[in-house]
Amino acid sequence: MVNARNTLVIGLAAPAGSPPAEWYVSDSPVAYDEAVATMERRAAEIAAGQASELVWLLEHPPLYTAGTSANPADMIEARFPVHESGRGGQMTYHGPGQRVAYVMLDLKRRGLDIRRFVATLEEWIIRSLAALNVRGERREDRIGVWVRRPEKGEDREDKIAAIGIRVKQWVTLHGMALNVDPDLSHFSGIVPCGVSDQRFAVTSLSDLGKPVSMAEVDMILRREFAPLFGQTTDQIVGSTENRSPSALSKRSASVPSR
Repeated sequence: MVNARNTLVIGLAAPAGSPPAEWYVSDSPVAYDEAVATMERRAAEIAAGQASELVWLLEHPPLYTAGTSANPADMIEARFPVHESGRGGQMTYHGPGQRVAYVMLDLKRRGLDIRRFVATLEEWIIRSLAALNVRGERREDRIGVWVRRPEKGEDREDKIAAIGIRVKQWVTLHGMALNVDPDLSHFSGIVPCGVSDQRFAVTSLSDLGKPVSMAEVDMILRREFAPLFGQTTDQIVGSTENRSPSALSKRSASVPSR
């Protein structure tokens, strides 16, 4: 079967002369509700022309989220708090060792094409994995990024990164989650992303024999982001020790309209 999603146009750079998106990395786990509230405020400010676009990298404490298409039957055991999420998709897990990237971009400037945005997110992950000698692939019938596992059996594949987005006033929210070195047993409390076929499971860079630090992953993600979405600039919110997710929105209120 031809994977038509591999033929989608990728790349979603801002027009020439646009300011770069800000790049922010949280140094400690961020509570999910706090992250969503901060993201919502920032997206509203971007839509109003009062803030720059933002890519926010973070980790969450162990939790499950239910997207807008979540099936309650996919909750096997609520081992961790469960949060309703406005993003698309089904049930997923977030926790330490997983790099979550919340991507807040203005599609009014970049192009009103949500499918292209999702395909470009996938390509961002695929290129980042390639830098670590991991072949990530997209699938026609399964969202996210997958790796083949022939050593586990015929037609076996594992998901290494999940994608779930929301678009509000043509500003993107949520984004992707890349498994670097999470506790994979934590996924057993749900049917991840509604995929129950026993041929498919979840994996991580560590599980694939690619031990890598989160800092190195962040460096690669930033490098591979630029050719697809454009250059970024550091967002500085006080000292490293005093960085707070809530400061993301507070600081953006002082950014002049563009």
